Amino acid sequence: MGNVFCLFCGCIGQSNVGVVEKWGRFEKLAQPGLNFFNPFAGEFIAGVLSTRINSLDVKIETKTKDNVFVQMICSIQYRVIKENADDAFYELQNPEEQIQAYVFDVVRAQVPRMTLDELFEQKGDVAKSVMEELEKVMGEYGYNIEHILMVDIIPDPSVRTAMNEINAAQRMQLASVYKGEAEKILLVKRAEAEAESKYLGGVGVARQRQAITDGLRENILNFSHKVEGTSAKEVMDLIMITQYFDTIKDLGNSSKNTTVFLPHGPGHVRDISDQIRNGLMEAESGRVNGV
Repeated sequence: MGNVFCLFCGCIGQSNVGVVEKWGRFEKLAQPGLNFFNPFAGEFIAGVLSTRINSLDVKIETKTKDNVFVQMICSIQYRVIKENADDAFYELQNPEEQIQAYVFDVVRAQVPRMTLDELFEQKGDVAKSVMEELEKVMGEYGYNIEHILMVDIIPDPSVRTAMNEINAAQRMQLASVYKGEAEKILLVKRAEAEAESKYLGGVGVARQRQAITDGLRENILNFSHKVEGTSAKEVMDLIMITQYFDTIKDLGNSSKNTTVFLPHGPGHVRDISDQIRNGLMEAESGRVNGV
C-alpha cells in the first residue's frame, strides 16, 4: 500500500513511518494508516521512512599480513528503528555512505593482522567485529544492523593461480607416496610368493625323489624275493635298462621336432647304474662315519 497525502490528512503505508513537523520543527511520528493534520497549525508530513530491511553490498580491497591483496564483498542488512525514526530522518543524510565508511575502517584494521589462510578460516570473526562496530555507531542514528555476511573473499588472480599450483603439487606428492607404498607392497608380496613357490617346489622335488627311492627299493626287494639267485645289483641294472628304453620310446613318440643326441647302447646304461650305485654307497659310508 502506498503513501497518499492531502491537505488535511495522509495515509501512511504498511512498513513505513511518517515524520510530522509543526512550523518546521519535529512534532511526532505518524504510524501506518490514516493520519489527520492541521495545516492551519503548521502541521505537515516532512517525510516518510521505510522500516523494511535494506541490503547493502560493500566491496573492500585490502591487504593481508602475508602481503596478499584481496577483495572482500560484505553484505550488510539494516533497517530503521521505528521508535527512533526521527533520528534516522534528521541525523543522517546518506546512511549507506556512513555504513560503507565504518565497514572500510573495521575491515582494513582487522584483515592486515591475518594471513590469507587465517582470513578464510576466520572471516566470521571479521564479520562479527564489523557488526559490533556498526551496531554501536548506527544505533545512535536510529538504525539497527540485522545481519552481516562476508559473502566472498577474492585474492589477486596471480595468487589464486599460485595457490592452485601449490595444492596440485602437494596432491601429486601425496599421490607419489601412495604409489610408492603400493609398489613396495607389490614387490614384497611378489618376493614372498616367489619364496613360497621355491619352497614348495623344493618340497615337491624332495618328495618326488623320496618316492622314486622308495619305489626302487620296493621293486628290488620284490624281484629278489620272487626270483631266486638274483642280486640287488642285477635287479638295479634291469630297472635302469627298462627306464632307458622307456625314455627312448617317449622321445620317439614326442610330437615336437626336437633332436636329442644321447650315447646309445646298453653299456652306457651300465655306466649310469654304476654311478648311481657308487653314489649310494658313498652316501651310506658318509652316514656311518658321521655316526
